[in-house]
Amino acid sequence: MQTIRQIAALRDAVAAFRAAGESIALVPTMGALHAGHIALIEAAKRPGRRIVASIFVNPRQFGAGEDLSRYPRREGTDSQMLTRAGCDVLWASTVEEMYPAGFATNISVSGVSDGLDGAARPGHFDGVATVVTKLFNQVRPDVALFGEKDFQQLAVIRRLVADLDFGIEIIGVPTQREDDGLALSSRNIYLDEAERARAVALPRALGIAAREIGRGGDVATAMASAHDMLNAAGFAIDYVALVDAETLTEHPEPGRPLRLLAAARLGTTRLIDNVAVEMQTTA
Repeated sequence: MQTIRQIAALRDAVAAFRAAGESIALVPTMGALHAGHIALIEAAKRPGRRIVASIFVNPRQFGAGEDLSRYPRREGTDSQMLTRAGCDVLWASTVEEMYPAGFATNISVSGVSDGLDGAARPGHFDGVATVVTKLFNQVRPDVALFGEKDFQQLAVIRRLVADLDFGIEIIGVPTQREDDGLALSSRNIYLDEAERARAVALPRALGIAAREIGRGGDVATAMASAHDMLNAAGFAIDYVALVDAETLTEHPEPGRPLRLLAAARLGTTRLIDNVAVEMQTTA
């Protein structure tokens, strides 16, 4: 695996792959890799395809008082994991290379970025859209892979790609979970032992509510029960929302695909999760 830190060298490497008739898959990350990231690498593998993984802790998507300074950074371990997984290039840009002096451009995606985490973390998705646009222009991939755990982020990127005519296939990879159901996340390392034991209430509450709604149960009752479970576990809830799985609008129209999303804090750690709502039909 090549480790590249300058854009010119990255473009040379990608050009060599193209000259050999190979396609390019991009897996953007912020590092502190876990099995969820490796699942993205595995999903990217195809004959004749080269895989570029980026590691960049993007300051533009962190708000005031968020965990930019303490976000886990462990490039050595991450590099070993990517090598074992079969990645071809690690694109490890510095902040100065990504945002040189005088950088003044901001990419904003309206609609899908407005509510949920967009409301709870103002400016977050502008930072995501801006850095992903840069990564797309730097790597120029044929496909890019993102985890479904960050479901709103995935929706923002799909809209970005459609609106700006990138011509990149965006692949969402299902959320990878611990044995007890907790979604894998780089931020899980912040949880102490007691918090980790309580954190499983998040996927459990969403799963119970999703099954109840899928069976045709009362939505308000199911949502209230999810809130109660999270409160009982000690979570401070940012939101629990039932949305249209494509537009992320609340109060979706009948017959539309549904997704149940939540964000909540245990101590200083903010966790997000989501599950599909499978509507049951009767013969």
